[in-house]
Amino acid sequence: MSLKEEFKKFALRGNVADLAVGVIIGASFGAIVKSLVEDIIMPPLGYVLGNVDFSHLYFILKPGTKAAGPYVTMADAEAAGAVIIKYGAFANTVISFLIVSFTIFLLIRQINKLKDPVVAAGPSAEVKLLTEIRDSLKK
Repeated sequence: MSLKEEFKKFALRGNVADLAVGVIIGASFGAIVKSLVEDIIMPPLGYVLGNVDFSHLYFILKPGTKAAGPYVTMADAEAAGAVIIKYGAFANTVISFLIVSFTIFLLIRQINKLKDPVVAAGPSAEVKLLTEIRDSLKK
C-alpha cells in the first residue's frame, strides 16, 4: 500500500472526523468559558474584593527602558518596555481551566452512567427459599 493510499485510509476513518468535530466544538466551548470567566465571574469577584480588575493585575520585574515608572496601566508598562508578570491574566486562565475541567467531568460522568448497565438486584432471600421449596415439591 502506497503512502498516499495509507494516508487516505487513515484520514477518512470515522475517528479522525470525530476528533475534528471535537476539536472545533472544544474551541467554541473554550471561547464561551473565556467570556463567562472574564465577563460574568471576574467582575463581581473584583467588585467584592474592592473594584479589582483581575485582567489588569501585574507585577513589574524590571522597569522599562523607554520610560521610567510608575506606570498607570499595564499597557503603559508594556509600551515602556517593562518586564512584567501578568498574574491577573493567569488567574483568569486558571479559573477558565477549572470551569472547563469541571464541565468535562460532569459530561463524562453522565456518559459513563449511560454506558454502565444497571445491575438488577438478585432475588431476595425469601424468594430464593420459596424457589427451593417449589423445586423440591416438584420432585
